[in-house]
Amino acid sequence: MLDYPAIAALAEIIRRGSFEAAAAALHVTPSAISQRVRSLEDRMGTVLIDRGPPVAATAQGLRLAAHLDQVRLLEAGLALSPENHPVLRLAVNADSLASWAMPALSAAPGLLDLTIDDQDHALDWLRSGMVVAALTSDSRPVTGCDSLRLGTLRYRATASPGFVDRHFPKGVTPEALALAPSLSFNTKDALQTRWAKALTGARLSLPMHRIPTAHGFAEAALLGIGWGMNPELIVGEDIAAGRLIDLSPDLPLDVPLYWQFSRMTAAALAPLTEAIRKAAKAALLP
Repeated sequence: MLDYPAIAALAEIIRRGSFEAAAAALHVTPSAISQRVRSLEDRMGTVLIDRGPPVAATAQGLRLAAHLDQVRLLEAGLALSPENHPVLRLAVNADSLASWAMPALSAAPGLLDLTIDDQDHALDWLRSGMVVAALTSDSRPVTGCDSLRLGTLRYRATASPGFVDRHFPKGVTPEALALAPSLSFNTKDALQTRWAKALTGARLSLPMHRIPTAHGFAEAALLGIGWGMNPELIVGEDIAAGRLIDLSPDLPLDVPLYWQFSRMTAAALAPLTEAIRKAAKAALLP
């Protein structure tokens, strides 16, 4: 049988980043926290925490913490443990969080622990058991999960008027795109490349700035730093006001979104799932 007090100590270290902060949260001494984790590691036969610095969980440590979160969520759904706040680990893409999904998260039946990842890669977190739900662009449900279609998040290729004058004086051609700085959220962000291929028919190697924040991404476009794919929900007013130029109004990039969630914890997640569904219906395209 698993030692849940010891796993709780492990989970608090992972969540708070230190043995001392975990000890304060659990109202015990750092020495007691250390002993619990060491005992758990002995029983599991593997290292669960890299003591650092910085302190970081191993893959097995993360799986145990995620297991505890799911147990607490189930208990909360059954009203077996009202004094414990279950932690909801969710995978959410930054653009949804910045444009429409944040208000829905107020319906979460517990404490949020968000993993920000590209919608094309969120399923990896579900498959590994690290999260109980995810916003994803893949409709195929992960084993043990249900998939709910939410709608479509529309992206527009945008740049400032000054950027367009400098880099696209003869139009958005393959030659111009190969030289004009683009914006990229992270190494997983393929939206700019996908759009450029749809426009030109060629897979281009784009020069890029890396801007790992949704609103910073839009701001970089407004400032003329580069061109990039921004959600219409975020930049629609800027396009209408002429602060941003839609590089090809007839070529938006539509990304379908799905809410995938663990069947085991579906009942406990029901308020959040309903809030996500309503928010998506109000904001996304069908």
